[in-house]
Amino acid sequence: MPDRAEAAAERTTTTTETTAGAGGARTAPPAVRVQGLWKRFGEQTAVAGIDLELPAGRFIGLVGPNGAGKTTTLSMVTGLLRPDMGKIEVGGHDVWLDPVQVKSRIGVLPEGLRLFERLSGRELLAYTGRLRGLPGAEVDKRATQLLDVLDLAGAQHKLVVDYSTGMRKKIGLAAALLHNPEVLFLDEPFEGVDPVSAQTIRGVLERYTRSGATVVFSSHVMELVESLCDWVAVMVGGRIRAQGTLAEVRGEAPSLQSAFLDLVGAGRHDSGDSLDWLGGTR
Repeated sequence: MPDRAEAAAERTTTTTETTAGAGGARTAPPAVRVQGLWKRFGEQTAVAGIDLELPAGRFIGLVGPNGAGKTTTLSMVTGLLRPDMGKIEVGGHDVWLDPVQVKSRIGVLPEGLRLFERLSGRELLAYTGRLRGLPGAEVDKRATQLLDVLDLAGAQHKLVVDYSTGMRKKIGLAAALLHNPEVLFLDEPFEGVDPVSAQTIRGVLERYTRSGATVVFSSHVMELVESLCDWVAVMVGGRIRAQGTLAEVRGEAPSLQSAFLDLVGAGRHDSGDSLDWLGGTR
């Protein structure tokens, strides 16, 4: 199996070849293409007909306030939740018409990740790798490397049920990376994670994207997104309000946080005197 750098180089060469008769280089296909995506839960519309094209080889942030539809969107894109309407492609393959091809190319760390808690960290990776069809010796080698890099080597024989929140996030990330996916989807990967674990996770993800892979992660922490991402989509009320490079979305605003607050309409509802009792004399 070629390593990620070789695969990335091969993809880059392929996408920059000159097409005969076209008079120019071919454009690399997006990592993810979403068209007309809808999802309703009863009377509530969670995702309202969004269109997205997420470029390959980038660190992409899907941002928005709580309830914006980020988790629902990622669940549909990764094949965990069937949409009411719309088309989703990952790497040129339709998620719902060709699920085997898509799921072999992606890694997923969902929100509220459920793990096999009666397995140790190493056993979980061994099981996950073999489910993915990797040879046992290759699984063991990759598991050892991931456990070491993610600072889990000392807890590799501890049951997952005894892992802290940060350790669970890291072992979940290791399982998602084990088969060397082309696109990695992460739903709030830093939620509830201590600063040391967050820095470790961040380093692994930055190294991963430098090798030509794509990371798509959701968050409502703008400072984190601004420090990590080079491409952003802003989601509000089930719709995409802005998408593009970090500089394009930020525009003339001093920070992504400021641009985000303008896009979501924060601060337009002044509480005025409605809380004049708060903090008053007791």
